[in-house]
Amino acid sequence: MADNKSNEAKEVRLDKWLWAARFFKTRQLAKEAIEGGKVHYNGTRSKVSKKVEIDAVIDIRQGYDIKTIVVNALSDKRGPAANAQLLYQETEDSLAKREKEALLRKLNKANTPNPTKPTKKERRKIISFKQQD
Repeated sequence: MADNKSNEAKEVRLDKWLWAARFFKTRQLAKEAIEGGKVHYNGTRSKVSKKVEIDAVIDIRQGYDIKTIVVNALSDKRGPAANAQLLYQETEDSLAKREKEALLRKLNKANTPNPTKPTKKERRKIISFKQQD
């Protein structure tokens, strides 16, 4: 299927494309994400074997982030990260939304106290305080 002289392919499976575009470290992880509903192809859930087309819109949920990307090129070969970034373009709305949500998470984390395990001395104080009742 793939042309020997370039990384361009005529038909590429969705799991292979996500792996080649470096969204997932292995095809197995890409497969699990697709089957788990974390990847939507043109707004709908799809199968692992779905053939990717140029200008298709793919939504990928990874952790807290949802990336909306447009397919620019097809490849079934995993290459350097610089080449993988040429396979897709993230939408402006997606970038802005991810940056905004990351900032909100960072601010929320700064305002939330980080609970730590009490030291031996603090545990003794807690126990003595509870026994005063």
